[in-house]
Amino acid sequence: MNTPKIVIVGGVAGGASCAARSRRLSEEAEIIMIERGPFVSFANCGLPYHVGEVIKEEEDLLVASPEIFRDRFAIDVRIQCEVTKIDRENKTVTIRKMTTGETYDETYDYLVLSPGAAPLRPPLPGIDHPAVFTVRNIPDIRAIKEMTGNGEAKSAVVVGGGFIGLEMAENLHHIGMQVSVIEMAEHVMPVLDKEMATMVNEHLDSMRVDLYLGSAVQSFENGPDGKPLVNLASGEQIAADIVIMAIGVRPETGLAKAAGLDLGPRGGIAVDGFMHTNDPNIFAVGDAVEVEGYVMGGKRLIPLAGPANRQGRLVADVILNPDRPKPFRGVQGTAVCGVLGMTVACTGETEKSLGLMAKDGKVIEYEKVYSHPFSNATYYPGAQQISFKLIFAKEDGRVLGAQAVGLAGVEKRIDVVAMAIQMGATVYDLEEAELCYAPQYGSAKDPVNMAGMIAANVLKGVSKIVHWPDLENFDGILIDVRDPEEYATGFAEGAINMPLDSLRKNLDSLPKDKEIWAYCYVSQRAYFAERILTQHGYNAKTVSGGILSYWAADADA
Repeated sequence: MNTPKIVIVGGVAGGASCAARSRRLSEEAEIIMIERGPFVSFANCGLPYHVGEVIKEEEDLLVASPEIFRDRFAIDVRIQCEVTKIDRENKTVTIRKMTTGETYDETYDYLVLSPGAAPLRPPLPGIDHPAVFTVRNIPDIRAIKEMTGNGEAKSAVVVGGGFIGLEMAENLHHIGMQVSVIEMAEHVMPVLDKEMATMVNEHLDSMRVDLYLGSAVQSFENGPDGKPLVNLASGEQIAADIVIMAIGVRPETGLAKAAGLDLGPRGGIAVDGFMHTNDPNIFAVGDAVEVEGYVMGGKRLIPLAGPANRQGRLVADVILNPDRPKPFRGVQGTAVCGVLGMTVACTGETEKSLGLMAKDGKVIEYEKVYSHPFSNATYYPGAQQISFKLIFAKEDGRVLGAQAVGLAGVEKRIDVVAMAIQMGATVYDLEEAELCYAPQYGSAKDPVNMAGMIAANVLKGVSKIVHWPDLENFDGILIDVRDPEEYATGFAEGAINMPLDSLRKNLDSLPKDKEIWAYCYVSQRAYFAERILTQHGYNAKTVSGGILSYWAADADA
């Protein structure tokens, strides 16, 4: 088909990407983009930062206007129009003009669905209070700024401690509001493993953000001053000037389901590797679709802008260059979040996700290592510590996932691991990775190298590691090889202080018929101690992550 008519439902991320790519591939194609809201191609990931006045002007959020799509790309953009029905047999969609209520039918050769995902707004008593908001689009942010912009609102409750919730918490804090975060899980950032997220909990606490963890909202009510009161299942009540609901999103699948398109096991629109639905003339992209997990397979719903844009681009290629495209390679959940000066990032699988897969019968034997390197050379000003967790397959060292938190240098290390995962790399590849180095940017042994080296040592048998939760059933000897003044600041229960520098002189005081576990601040000196002990005939192991990970695990317990 030389001049296909492509109708795209949804003008943000995946839809806009598909429209622009389609025009670049074909001057002849007729392209219509239909958007329910008043804006297309806006930076929804930037919405919280407009609330926080980091992004000053609303127009800065507009990546491309309807006029740009019309004038530059010759795309017919129809805003404030909603597709209410798909007639697959006749290849038409019914469109309702939201400003007038008028309806009409539009034909298509190919239909691309990019409806996105809607914020969850459960039917809790009082949730319709005018000061309870969700965050999805520019009108939502306008309404929030009407309440926060004049400085009269002094306190905010954010319900949900995930990406959007913490970004909103950060930005409300940035404009001087007292912020409380309510999260049903035992820690914020539920996508992380608990011991990593605990560090984020502690950081928020240090920034005087009130945390209500393991707490569920039961209802809202109108306070005496007309402001919302948030009632928790625990019986606690929190007063606030404004409430932000950020408990997650649900894929917008109503239109697809009504048209008889298949949904996947997780409730998203089912697609193949080329984003086809079960109708060969209908594609779906973005937050509403289920796609294959890249690392371990299995259907995933991961609402991220990067995959949505790549999927939209792929669909344009499938329609207009059908002999060239490669299938969508899947998602691995690479994500980053700023939290009041701290950066939180992750890619690939977590222990939590691997555990859920194991329950479904998909088991892989894995190991993990912790490290706490610095963002750059410590002799150069500004170096900040990064807490890093690497998960890898025991069988071959294939990298399965990574998580990191810290004040600097976090996201670029996770980006390196993300690409390594896409290339099927192992910990040995991380060990050998050649990365940029100058003292203000990194170290000669980059944090990624260090994680790879530690993991490679484990797989090669050079080092034997254990983890703090293993201590519960340990009946050997636990030694703290830090200096006495460090030991005095806090130590693991039952640990004996045997400083590394005097360890060789005190070997005779240790029995050879018991396991000896060594730890230090971050594990480096413990590894040195393990090597000394092992080569003198002791059964020694290193506790991965050192006392830093112990404190995180202890806070998490």
